[in-house]
Amino acid sequence: MNHLLEPFTFPFMRDAMLAGVVVGAVCAVLSCYLVLKGWSLMGDAISHAVLPGIVIAYAIGAPVAAGAFVSGLLCAVATGFIRANSRIKEDTVMGVVFTGLFAFGLVLFTKVKSDLHLDHILFGNILGIEPGDLREILGVGGVTLVTVLVLRRDLLLFCFDPNHAQAIGLPTRFLHYLLLAVLAATIVTALKAVGIILVIAMLVAPGCIALLLSDRFSTMLWIAAASAIFSALAGVYVSFFIDGSTAACIVLVQTLVFLAALVFSPKQGLRTRTRLMPTAA
Repeated sequence: MNHLLEPFTFPFMRDAMLAGVVVGAVCAVLSCYLVLKGWSLMGDAISHAVLPGIVIAYAIGAPVAAGAFVSGLLCAVATGFIRANSRIKEDTVMGVVFTGLFAFGLVLFTKVKSDLHLDHILFGNILGIEPGDLREILGVGGVTLVTVLVLRRDLLLFCFDPNHAQAIGLPTRFLHYLLLAVLAATIVTALKAVGIILVIAMLVAPGCIALLLSDRFSTMLWIAAASAIFSALAGVYVSFFIDGSTAACIVLVQTLVFLAALVFSPKQGLRTRTRLMPTAA
């Protein structure tokens, strides 16, 4: 029994679990809106586009989180501008913009002498989070979560039917850029915990899990948050014993939860559909 409780005796493990819970909850709530809006690729784009902002901020002595936020928001605005002024589809524009900014960030990284480790940027370092980083995650994550929850009804209508939202007088342009800003802030929150690459899974998987298990959006939010928090705690815990990448373990647990929901969902699961299929005469 003492062996099983050993991870909880280390302060860095407790900090990692707390950071994972906060990041998971924030990503999960936003994930429901992204899945509903069809913006999963936007999260991918912004997460990659923050790299040049991180390097530039470090080079000029500015807060790394501020540089990442500005760079991610620039990617989102640039995507919208090009889409509005060309015939190219949005997903294609995002592919060009985020790969270009990511490549630019890699070039800057090789030219700027820094103590930053590329692996920590790409994959995070949740076990090495400093107290200041933890306070930053709690602060930014809390503000982001409160913003989304306060405006949840307006954001839901905007994501589900933007034309109807505009017809009844909702500020759809403001909601559009607010959602982009919240997305960028969420990615910045998760950056030090799970890195640029794995944050994509945390922004997509919880919403997909919740969509498989519920048709009500309010219930989706709770399911997504619960699955993300469970995955964070289980991933950090398991990584201690197998000596594996903590962020990757968190994402693997989320993937297993998604597969379980895909198979065993009461209404949309593969087992349910197989059972309801008509048998051949």
